[in-house]
Amino acid sequence: MTDSARPDFSRRSTARVTTDRPARYGKQLTGHMGRKITTAWDEDTETGSLAFDREGAATGVVALSCHDGALQLDLTADDEHLERLEHVVGIHLARFGAKEGLAVSWLHQDGTPGTTQGPLTPEDLERMRIEREARKSSS
Repeated sequence: MTDSARPDFSRRSTARVTTDRPARYGKQLTGHMGRKITTAWDEDTETGSLAFDREGAATGVVALSCHDGALQLDLTADDEHLERLEHVVGIHLARFGAKEGLAVSWLHQDGTPGTTQGPLTPEDLERMRIEREARKSSS
């Protein structure tokens, strides 16, 4: 998403996820979420984006970038969607990196802590699987 096409959101939140494989997780996150929202991943620059535009206009955007030993997530959204989008992105990443014990802790632009997802236990993963199956069968 180009800067000129990026909506102007009032809030920012950042998470820096420590991992030996930041590009792998960035690519996996954009590939997985690309089924429902607009995503991009550039192998050469190891950067990407998630635009939460499933219901029309984007409600938030995450810029992804890889650094030595970390995947950085920079989320911009409005007050109404910030914490929900932190959770959506963070729980997916924590689930993908459960074996590695990934944890995603968000920090708001004003220095206050945001939400945290992970590390997930095998019990957490099983509970999430059951909840997903229940949602699928009810729809």
